[in-house]
Amino acid sequence: MFGLEALDLARIQFAFTISFHILFPAITIGLASYLAVLEGLWLKTHNDTYRDLYHFWSKIFAVNFGMGVVSGLVMAYQFGTNWSRFSDFAGSVTGPLLTYEVLTAFFLEAGFLGVMLFGWNKVGRGLHFFATVMVAIGTLISTFWILASNSWMQTPQGFEIVNGQVIPTDWLAVIFNPSFPYRLMHMATAAFVATAFFVGSSAAWHLLRGKDNPAIRKMLSMAMWMALIVAPIQAVIGDFHGLNTLKHQPAKIAAIEGHWENHGNEATPLILFGWPDMKEERTKFAVEIPYLGSLILTHSLDKQVPALKEFPPEDRPNSTIVFWSFRIMVGLGFLMIFTGLWSLWLRKRDTLYTSRPFLYLALWMGPSGLIAILAGWFTTEIGRQPWVVYGLMRTADASSNHSVMQMSITLILFVVVYFALFGAGLGYMMRLVRKGPKIDEGKETTEGGPGKKRTPARPLSAADDEQVDADPIVTKEI
Repeated sequence: MFGLEALDLARIQFAFTISFHILFPAITIGLASYLAVLEGLWLKTHNDTYRDLYHFWSKIFAVNFGMGVVSGLVMAYQFGTNWSRFSDFAGSVTGPLLTYEVLTAFFLEAGFLGVMLFGWNKVGRGLHFFATVMVAIGTLISTFWILASNSWMQTPQGFEIVNGQVIPTDWLAVIFNPSFPYRLMHMATAAFVATAFFVGSSAAWHLLRGKDNPAIRKMLSMAMWMALIVAPIQAVIGDFHGLNTLKHQPAKIAAIEGHWENHGNEATPLILFGWPDMKEERTKFAVEIPYLGSLILTHSLDKQVPALKEFPPEDRPNSTIVFWSFRIMVGLGFLMIFTGLWSLWLRKRDTLYTSRPFLYLALWMGPSGLIAILAGWFTTEIGRQPWVVYGLMRTADASSNHSVMQMSITLILFVVVYFALFGAGLGYMMRLVRKGPKIDEGKETTEGGPGKKRTPARPLSAADDEQVDADPIVTKEI
């Protein structure tokens, strides 16, 4: 297929499926915590705006959670079908870690999800809030175990190899491997930032269309506070993560920087833009800033950064890809910080909700967090190549013995099914977003909430207002 080998197709298939999958958990993590905050604020302040937002975003959370579960199952099966030799080699580490994720996080989420989504009118306020918090904690625990497994593949430790298989000798060392704390914080924070811009984009869309109410304004306000505070924190976390990567995966950093060789004792420049050419072993059209590479990566003006030519050609990651995927991630990060700062300036001028240029920016920044996450994962995973377990097992030695025809057929089927299934799911979710939170400002709302019958417990409903009114169990949604 297009001159590609079975290994190439297996890698493309895995990259395709994980690119779809990672989007859903990222939003699930952020929305779960957002819902917990909204319900907590409603219980504390009795401001019905928070309740309106809770019901609005709980519907979107439910759809997103379902698609995340379905896409995640495919990921687990691929380890056995397309990467059986990897599973045989490292399954004694990755298998238990993924099992812990199911036993702790998934069961916790599943156990309380029903109460959270359908128990609003059936349980007390305290129990319902507890269920929402448990679901939010479950998403973070899931992140913990998934990142522990993936980080071990980046920086393996706490094992020995017996008869060609990895045998864990220290589970604490396996879990808390050198890159794990940085990657966990980086991914969790990325999920919060991505969700903030998703929420903020939704609010901006409604404001631009003239739908201005307290719930929409609260959405935008909370999203921009999150962007203002968390986006700069993410940049700091990224810096620490980069230093850790330089220590444990220097070839990845050299590829990210497009840095091919050092000259004497000269400090390493930062290549802003260029085109790394793997065959010619140089970065064409490079735009450099002297000393800045050393300053950013070593926090000094004289230390050098390892260069790609210091590693054998067969051990070099594809610099052409990771050079640009990293810059996409960083560029979007700077745009996020700028958006947060602009929102603060407009907030002080009392024009946050009326500045159309800013609202258009917030609208177009909606997918920025998810794109940055994808770019970051491409940087991380492609930058690890040619290793599937860094320094231990090459990707070429990890794949199953499938033919090009078999991999071509399955890849085409994945593409068709994914776009049909998840395209429909995403379309439905965006339909919910376009509806916006519903408010009836002329009605008394003090009796709403868990244990009452003023708010419909229909988290998957995208029905019209007339259909909601006709529900014999509940009154009109607020």
